[in-house]
Amino acid sequence: MEGRTLEELGLAVAPREEPLSYPGAWPEESGLLVGDRMLPLNAHDTFEGRVPVLAVGSNACPGQLRHKMAEFGITTPIPMVKARVTGLDVGVSAHVSLMGYVSASPFNAPGTVRELFLTWLDPEQLAVVDASEGVMSPTGAYNRAWLPSCDVRVEPELDSGRPLAGAYVYVNRRGVLHNGDRVPRRHRDQRSLLTELLVSTPRLRELFGVTPEEFCARARLDRRLCARGTRLFAEEKLAVASGLERYVR
Repeated sequence: MEGRTLEELGLAVAPREEPLSYPGAWPEESGLLVGDRMLPLNAHDTFEGRVPVLAVGSNACPGQLRHKMAEFGITTPIPMVKARVTGLDVGVSAHVSLMGYVSASPFNAPGTVRELFLTWLDPEQLAVVDASEGVMSPTGAYNRAWLPSCDVRVEPELDSGRPLAGAYVYVNRRGVLHNGDRVPRRHRDQRSLLTELLVSTPRLRELFGVTPEEFCARARLDRRLCARGTRLFAEEKLAVASGLERYVR
C-alpha cells in the first residue's frame, strides 16, 4: 500500500479524544483515507455511488473521520478532495458539543471564497456521519442540507476544477454565534475561541470554568451541562441564523 500513515503526516489526532485540538489537522492535499493511511488521488478517480459532503470542521480531519468510522466498524476508503467554495464561510455553532468543544458550522456568505474539503461518502459512511451530527435525532445539533451550485459554487481541484451541481453540508439547527454586531463570527482555533467566549460571558464561566481546559473537561460527555450551555447561547442572544436554513429539507 502506498501513501503515508496519519501519524507520519501529523493527521492522527481526533478532536473527539483531544477537544482543544478541534477542528483537528487537515491534509495539505487531496487524498484517499484508507484506515490509518492517506493514499494519493488523481484526476481519473471516480466516485460512483458516493455523494459529496463539504467538511467545514473536524470532518476534514482524517483522524476524526477514522475515529467515527471505527466506532461502527467501517473500513471502506474515503476520498477527500480539496475544493474552492464560493458563497460559504465557516462560523461557530451555537451549541456546546458533547465531545467537549464548540464546533464549526457554515453560514451564508455571498462572494466569499474558501478552500474546503469534500468528503465523498458511500451510503454506509454517510449514515455514520449523519449519526455523529445528530441528523436523525430531534435533539441533534445539525441538519444535512443540499446546496445547489446556483447559490454555492463548489469547484474540486480534481476533474479540472469543474463545478459540481451541488454538495451537502451540515447546518446547525440553532444557528451560529455572532461577533457582537449580529454578524456571524468566524471559527478560530478552539483555545482562542473558548478564551474569548469565557472572558466575554460571565454565565458561561459559571458553568464551565475560567480556562479552555476547564471548559473541555467539564463539557465532555456531560449531556445536561452541554444542553445548559447551548441554552445559554440563546438566552444571552449570542446566536443568529446561518442563512442556510432554507436549504434544509
